[in-house]
Amino acid sequence: MQGSAAAIRGSGGGGGVGVVGSEFHNRRRVLSRIGQFSIRSLNVKSRCISCKNYNSELRLDSNDMGAGLAGARMRVETMVGSSSSSSSAAAARARFVRAQASGDDLEQLTSSKPPGQSSGSVFPYVAVACLGAILFGYHLGVVNGALEYLAKDLGIAENTVLQGWVVSATLAGATVGSFTGGTLADKLGRTKTFMLDAIPLALGSFLSATAQSVNSMIIGRLLVGIGVGVSSALVPLYISEISPTEIRGTLGTVNQLFICIGILVALVAGLPLAANPSWWRTMFGIAIVPAILMALGMAFSPDSPRWLFQQGKYSQAETAIRKLWGKERVAEVMQDLKASSQGSNEAEAGWLDLFSSRYRKVVSVGAAIFLFQQFAGINAVVYYSTSVFRSAGIESDVAASALVGAANVFGTLVASTLMDKKGRKSLIMTSFSGMAVSMLLLSLSFTWKVLAPYAGALAVLGTVLYVLSFSLGAGPVPALLLPEIFASRIRAKAVSLSLGVHWVSNFTIGLYFLSVVNKFGISTVYLGFSVFCVLAVIYIASNVIETKGRSLEEIELALSPAV
Repeated sequence: MQGSAAAIRGSGGGGGVGVVGSEFHNRRRVLSRIGQFSIRSLNVKSRCISCKNYNSELRLDSNDMGAGLAGARMRVETMVGSSSSSSSAAAARARFVRAQASGDDLEQLTSSKPPGQSSGSVFPYVAVACLGAILFGYHLGVVNGALEYLAKDLGIAENTVLQGWVVSATLAGATVGSFTGGTLADKLGRTKTFMLDAIPLALGSFLSATAQSVNSMIIGRLLVGIGVGVSSALVPLYISEISPTEIRGTLGTVNQLFICIGILVALVAGLPLAANPSWWRTMFGIAIVPAILMALGMAFSPDSPRWLFQQGKYSQAETAIRKLWGKERVAEVMQDLKASSQGSNEAEAGWLDLFSSRYRKVVSVGAAIFLFQQFAGINAVVYYSTSVFRSAGIESDVAASALVGAANVFGTLVASTLMDKKGRKSLIMTSFSGMAVSMLLLSLSFTWKVLAPYAGALAVLGTVLYVLSFSLGAGPVPALLLPEIFASRIRAKAVSLSLGVHWVSNFTIGLYFLSVVNKFGISTVYLGFSVFCVLAVIYIASNVIETKGRSLEEIELALSPAV
C-alpha cells in the first residue's frame, strides 16, 4: 500500500489564534502587577497551551482503502475560543479547515486532542449489557448437553430431524432477531431495546423449561433465538457507543469474553445431568434470571449519547455523557458530535441506504468479515473437537469441551489487553494467519502417513491452537470493529445486517457441513477452511482500516463524509 500525508496547520501570527494568544499574554502581565501571578498564572499557562494546540500539526497518514474512498474530503471543525474582558460573556466561533487526502484512505488519522481521563462510571453499564452476551453464549451451549435427556422426555429420542429442529430453531430465530434489532435500536433507543429484548429471552426460557411437547420446545427455542439475535447486534453496538476512545477496544472485547463465559456456564450447568436426568429443565429455567436482571439494569442505564444527540435530545445527551465519562468531558464530546454532524441534516437511514454508493463499500466490508469468520471453520472445529480428543486418548467429553472453552477464554483475555495497544487490524490478521496454519496442521494430521504415530497429539494441538488463534482476533474483533467503521446514521442497521450474515452463514454451515464431510472427507474440508483463512488475511489487508485510538466521529468523517 502506498502512503501519503497531509498536514493541517492553524493560522500563524495573524488570525483568531494569534489574537487569543496576545490577549492571554496581556492578562498575564496585568495579573502579575496586582500580585496574583502565583495563583492565576497556572490557569493562563494552561490556556496558552490549549491555544498552541491550534498551531500544532495534525498529520493524516493515508493508505489504500479502494476506489470508494479515492480523493476523500473531510471537514474538520475546530473551535477557536476568543477571550474578552471580564464584563462580557465568552463567545466561540467555528473555523472550518478542509483537508484533501492524497491517498485513498485515512489509515493513521491521529486525534488532535489527547484522550482525557474518564471520571465517569461506564463499567457498571458495560456489565449490564454483557448479561446479553452471557445469554448469547449460554443459549448456544445449553442445548448440547441437554439434548439427549430432553429428547427422551419429549419422545423424540429416535427422531434426529426433530432434534435438529430443537437445535436449529435458535439459529433461525437469531437471524430474524439480528435484522429487527437494528430497527428497534434506531426507533426506541439502545436501553429500551435491551429491556424489550428481555421479553423473548425470558419467555422462551420459560417455555423451554416447562415444555411437555416438542412443539413447545421449538417455540421456546425460537423465541430465545430472536432474543439472542437482537442482543448479538445490540451489545457490541451499545458498548462501542458508550466507551471512551482510549479503552473502547478493551471494553469491546469484553463482549466476546462474556459469550465464552456463557458457553462455559452452560457446560458447568450440565454436570448434574448424569445423576438427575430431569435437570435439563432447570438448565433452561435459570436463564430467566439474567434476562430479568438485564431489563432491570437497563432501566437505570444511560442511553447512547450519540443516539440521543442524533435524535435532537441534547440535554439528555449531556446528562448521559456526564454519567458515563464525567462532567469534564461533556464539552469535548458534545463538540465532537457537533463536528461529525456539521452540514448534515439527513433523515434516518433506511435499509436501502446501506446499499447506496456512499455506504456500499463499508457495509460490504462488515458483512465480509463475518462471512470469513464463519467460513473459516470455527463451528466445525468445535463440533469435531470431541472426536479429535478421543483419538488422542481423552475420553471425557467434558474435559475436551473444557479444554476448548479454556483456550477460548484465555485467548480472549489476552486479546482484551492488546486491542488498544496493537490495534484491531493487526490482531485479526494475525488471528486468521494462525487459524490457517492450525487448519493445515489438522488436515495433514488426518492424511500424512508419516505423521500417523503422532496424529492424535497433532490433532489436539491443531484444535487448541486454532481456537486460541480465533479468540485472539477473528472472534472478538468483528463485533468491535463494525460499530466503529459504520457512520452513526447507519450504524444500528448496518451492524444488524452484518450479524444477519453471521447467523445465515452459521445456519448454512450447520445444515450442510456433515454432507460435505461425507462427500469430500474431513481432511479436504479442513484444507478448504485453511484457504478461507488465507483469503481473509488478503481481504482484510486491502480493505480494513485501523481504528485504534480514534473517536467514532473521526472514523465517520474519514469513511463516510457528509454529502
